[in-house]
Amino acid sequence: MKKTFFWILALPIVFIACTTNAVTGRKQLSLLPESQLQETAVTEYRTFLSQSKVVSSSTNKDAEMVQRVGSRIANAITKYYQGKADVLNGYKWEFNLVDNKEVNAWCMPGGKVVVYTGLLPIAQNEAALAIVLGHEITHAVANHGNERMSQMMVTQGIGAVGDVLTSGNSKVNSIFNGVFGPGSQIGYTLPNSRKQEYEADHLGLIFAAMAGYNPREAIPFWQRMSAAGGANKPPEFLATHPSDENRIARLQGYMNEALKYYKPVK
Repeated sequence: MKKTFFWILALPIVFIACTTNAVTGRKQLSLLPESQLQETAVTEYRTFLSQSKVVSSSTNKDAEMVQRVGSRIANAITKYYQGKADVLNGYKWEFNLVDNKEVNAWCMPGGKVVVYTGLLPIAQNEAALAIVLGHEITHAVANHGNERMSQMMVTQGIGAVGDVLTSGNSKVNSIFNGVFGPGSQIGYTLPNSRKQEYEADHLGLIFAAMAGYNPREAIPFWQRMSAAGGANKPPEFLATHPSDENRIARLQGYMNEALKYYKPVK
């Protein structure tokens, strides 16, 4: 990616890198090398799995489904990003199902993915699971995590000097866990967070379609998610995620584009 540099007066003599995303074309604050994020992600992912109840894909159909859907999404993303810079350098995909009642799934840099069993009753089918995985993986490949970390580092006056993650910088590692850790809820720079959510919805829908899953399943899935959340939700301007109504409206707007990529798996 081409990089330009500009000064931030709040940081003493620190350059801030602004990268142009290879697919969206949007400029993003990007202080940390992807290699550092991936190295830290491997460590955190292994720690999380060692402390969790991982469901074996050799004995459980749901775990096998997670790996099957994940692999198809990963293949679709590899095809989509072909020729678009070195976006997927260092990616070594892993997909694990964890026994946890929380309705959640996430992807760390380098393609380290976890799905919680609590998500599956709401997903109900492979296509809906593909919608979720496409969304979560987009956050990783679109460098949303690096962007969020960089924003937090700027607000806390932390410069990206040397191996700031791998050298044991406690503040930066705390930020990493806040952005990428299981169950993280980032409540800063809210409009930009929603912009990232819409990008993840948009590209995630395309990736699911390219993987052979009907993108139309996104609408009933998010309707089920909305019903599961109940009425006790904050207004959109206080939330990092778009309101359910606005998300569904955007997804409907993306649908015709996504359907152009859709070829059902035989």
